[in-house]
Amino acid sequence: QVQLVESGGGVVQAGDSRRLSCAASGRSFTPLAMAWFRQAPGNEIESVAAISFMGANTSFADSVKGRFPISRDNDKKTMVLQMNSAKPEDTDISYCATSQATVNATSSSRSYAIWGQGIQDTVSS
Repeated sequence: QVQLVESGGGVVQAGDSRRLSCAASGRSFTPLAMAWFRQAPGNEIESVAAISFMGANTSFADSVKGRFPISRDNDKKTMVLQMNSAKPEDTDISYCATSQATVNATSSSRSYAIWGQGIQDTVSS
């Protein structure tokens, strides 16, 4: 079965950095586009960052542009989001997602059919 596992969550201080990782597994499973989404307390799920299949193209939410570089390793089937200059408003549950429908770095949640269970990220002030 296909599985996405997020890691790297927990508590950091404002201004610190963290690295969220997503590992995909499953025989014959190849993630196409990959993305991170987040859900802050009381808020809707929203896009954070996305990366195309070959990693050449990325997209970011306005709130994280310049702070959260995203990368992937297709040999390892992993994706990493480097979360720099953490802010209290970055407190959320982060979800890794992959698409089997598009290679493009889309921010639309409708393009992603496979999701991880989510990981809690807390930024204290």
